Amino acid sequence: MTLLRGDALSAAFDHGSAAYDRLVAASPGYHAHLRRSARRLGLPDGGSGLRVLDLGCGTGASTAALLAAAPYARITGVDASAGMLERAMAKSWPESVDFVRAPVEELAGRLETGSFDAVFVGYLFRNLADPDKALDLVRGLLVPGGRLAVHEYTLGGSAIHRAVWNAVCAAIIQPAGRLTGDAELYRHLRRSVGEFDTAPAFAGRLRQAGFRDVRVLPLPGWQTGITHTFVGHAGEEA
Repeated sequence: MTLLRGDALSAAFDHGSAAYDRLVAASPGYHAHLRRSARRLGLPDGGSGLRVLDLGCGTGASTAALLAAAPYARITGVDASAGMLERAMAKSWPESVDFVRAPVEELAGRLETGSFDAVFVGYLFRNLADPDKALDLVRGLLVPGGRLAVHEYTLGGSAIHRAVWNAVCAAIIQPAGRLTGDAELYRHLRRSVGEFDTAPAFAGRLRQAGFRDVRVLPLPGWQTGITHTFVGHAGEEA
């Protein structure tokens, strides 16, 4: 199976959006981990006066996590999937939250350079054909010194981590996807993680893209060694 990309992946998420919230809610720690990663942005004063981009916001789980961590920030959620974004927009949000439908590749022409103080990216980079180009774009959207937090499936490099991921996918995630009629999407999920960077490799990718003070932070539960938070700051120069 070839990994889903671009319009094919958006269409798969469109179809999967109806059951998506139910499935992720059944994953132990899913929402708590997003909230922890959002707090790791370290936004002062509850985000007062700050502009935050939620890139790959999906149905709004990461948006809610950001809102909990920075209730006074201006938050813009962006996603390429119309179905996922429709689910997000149907939820109740304060006026400080808005949403934009756009693939990450198109944001350079739609959002101004240096227009955000912080960017949060959840479960996105392994789904992109060119993650380095996306990182350059994200860095350009940040003010100098702006904060980045990436919440992503990135295996720690141990054979045990890979074995746990494959076992959980085979026993739980893929069967659940088949029950909801989204087998292709959840096959993609399994393979996209296995074929993406390890956590150390992705940290290196961030540094190569011009981010400074990059740290890799673990998450608890069965996701230990499987899901990580990456934090850093946009440097002056790539």
